[in-house]
Amino acid sequence: MRGLAVRYGANLALEGVDAAVPHGAIVGLIGPNGSGKSTLLKAIAGAVPAWSGSVRFGGRPVRELAGRVAYVPQREEVNWEFPVTALDVVLMGRYRELGWLRWPGRRDRDRAEAALAQLGLGGLGHRHISQFSGGQQQRIFLARAMVQDPVLVLLDEPFTGVDVQNRQVFHERIQAFGKAGVTVLVATHDLDEVRAMTTHVLCLNRRMVAFGPTATTFTPANLRATFGGQVAVFEQLPVFEELR
Repeated sequence: MRGLAVRYGANLALEGVDAAVPHGAIVGLIGPNGSGKSTLLKAIAGAVPAWSGSVRFGGRPVRELAGRVAYVPQREEVNWEFPVTALDVVLMGRYRELGWLRWPGRRDRDRAEAALAQLGLGGLGHRHISQFSGGQQQRIFLARAMVQDPVLVLLDEPFTGVDVQNRQVFHERIQAFGKAGVTVLVATHDLDEVRAMTTHVLCLNRRMVAFGPTATTFTPANLRATFGGQVAVFEQLPVFEELR
């Protein structure tokens, strides 16, 4: 990401993002509400245009790899009454490779069902997406990401409103992506998760405040600069508590 900035109309939503993410890194995107985390993910995914700057992956414009960039949205952005089943949603991850004029075949269905089973939803692909809990709905979109054979995975607040079991499923899958050499960016308010599972941190507050390895970037000074008075930092204890 070089000099990346995004505008919504006359409003500058994000600017000054200049970072080179290592291949296979797990990056935590942190910042207060309205800081630009979701906007950054959407700009990388090509869902919103960059006002200035560029996003490249492996030296190529990221749009050239659109079929292998997996995006898991926030639950609030999904119409859960739309008439599709869990299996339908997962199979959407195969459409870029198949092309829009080809129907998924048996192999594609097998992969989709296997991804659901791997995430603890085996045999439930026939259910309408509204029949699942919030955490299970998030798992369905995670399964969609898995069948894309992604090189880059973008997760927008995957831990919000999910229980411990669903949180663990996401944690394990994110780690598996990283071990397979897949680059992962996770927007989250959960600072404990950032500290526990990421290799790098990108701090945002309408502009990039800091970026680097978690061990050297996830510091009280950078948290204060990012959150201001919205976060209480206990320097003598390994606790970072966000104030809501």
